[in-house]
Amino acid sequence: MQGASPSSPGGLGTIRDAVGKALLYLGDADPDVVVVTADVARSTRTAWFGERFPERFVNIGISEQDLVDFAAGLALAGKRPYAAAFAMFMMRAWEQIRNTVDRMRLDVKLVATHSGFSDHGDGASHQSLEDIALMRVLHNMTVVVPADPPQAYKALVRVHEQVRGPVYFRVGRDYSPLVTDPGAEYRLGRLEILRDGSDVALVSAGPLLAQVLEAARMLGERGVSAAVANLHTVKPLDEEGLERLARATGLVVVVEEHLPRGGLFGAVAEALAQRYPAPVYPVAARGYGHSARSVLDLYREHGLLAEQIARRVLELLAGREG
Repeated sequence: MQGASPSSPGGLGTIRDAVGKALLYLGDADPDVVVVTADVARSTRTAWFGERFPERFVNIGISEQDLVDFAAGLALAGKRPYAAAFAMFMMRAWEQIRNTVDRMRLDVKLVATHSGFSDHGDGASHQSLEDIALMRVLHNMTVVVPADPPQAYKALVRVHEQVRGPVYFRVGRDYSPLVTDPGAEYRLGRLEILRDGSDVALVSAGPLLAQVLEAARMLGERGVSAAVANLHTVKPLDEEGLERLARATGLVVVVEEHLPRGGLFGAVAEALAQRYPAPVYPVAARGYGHSARSVLDLYREHGLLAEQIARRVLELLAGREG
């Protein structure tokens, strides 16, 4: 298994595959890169790194607290560790992430896979719908939620190049339609406009952007001009970019695969409250999910499919006019 070129990461597979291939590239480029996992090497695709660099790969076992503390020790020794686990179970180590990694501003990258509803088959216990909120409140933590496989690959490489400190890197499992330009430069901390519009701004992140773009297309058929913004870097937040969107449209709707408290909606609302207090509304998970045959079934259950998003936007626009 070879790492793809960061300038043209083609043939990446799913978003977790892209993470695995980015780690291979980083392993070749930087001998200080070490990958640690919590007995989910195959599922997180970090097994590929272990096969290529066995001397720089450690399986801690099902013990996420030890996973984070071990990675912290590697960082203190001058290594550049990547700690990989399912997003839901990474939360077991929040105290270690807060007190050891973030408080000491250690160069530990937390790679959280199977986030949101993406682990649909394993039920509500495996769905991470609070993790962005928990990570966003940490003072030194950078929070990145890439949209699709090419962006995940480029973002992880860019994070390695530009961030010497803690990072929470959130990706799903397999559902990850292509929504970004594979040839586009990834700009950490900058809002990415995927579609221009003047009546409403739809802000989202991760694989859910595919549904949001389709909702914008549907709205266009109804005469509504909807902008779509990819908030791939939740922290640090591009407050100026959000302000421009709010000024241009006067209405912001945040669509996220997360509970509405503390996640993307919280970040956007906090920023605009201080910069330009436009109306901001969430379209988000309605509570804990269920197991399902596909992630799209869970999106439907929580009102996150394109037609449901478009319907909610039309309701908000009608209310504004009324």
